[in-house]
This record gives sequence, C-alpha cells and structure tokens, in this order.
Amino acid sequence: MKIIKFREHKNIISDKLIQIREQKQISQQNLAAKMQTMGVSIDQQAISKIELDKRIVTDYELMCLCKILNVEAKDLTLNINE
Repeated sequence: MKIIKFREHKNIISDKLIQIREQKQISQQNLAAKMQTMGVSIDQQAISKIELDKRIVTDYELMCLCKILNVEAKDLTLNINE
C-alpha cells in the first residue's frame, strides 16, 4: 500500500476540523454518528486520526463533514503555503 503524504501531512483539514467542530460543540462521537447516517462508514477513532493528521480524508468524507458542520470546503482546508 502506498503511503500518501504532502509535506509530511496526511490531510490538510486536521487543525480546522478541530477548531470548527469544537466551536459548534460537536463531539467526535456525534460527528461520526452524523456521518454514518449519511452512509459514510466512519467511527470516532477515525475522526480522531483525521484530527491528529494520521489519516487521509476522502473527497466524499470532506463533503459530508462540510454539510454536517455547515461550512464550505475552503473553510476546512488550509492554504498549502501555510
């Protein structure tokens, strides 16, 4: 299996996801449950790994996170120059 990284990161949403999730007072468990209702097979541990930058995020996971958190993709993604 190929390890996918960009500048030693597995995703670019980890910091913003934590910030927005906590701002909206949604637990990792609750976020995972909401994603599961949208048909995404994910659990609290996977959310934790995303937030710790230890797991990639697929495009459909990103779009579901945006819908649940009521944000646009640009709000979750970092500027790659940061």
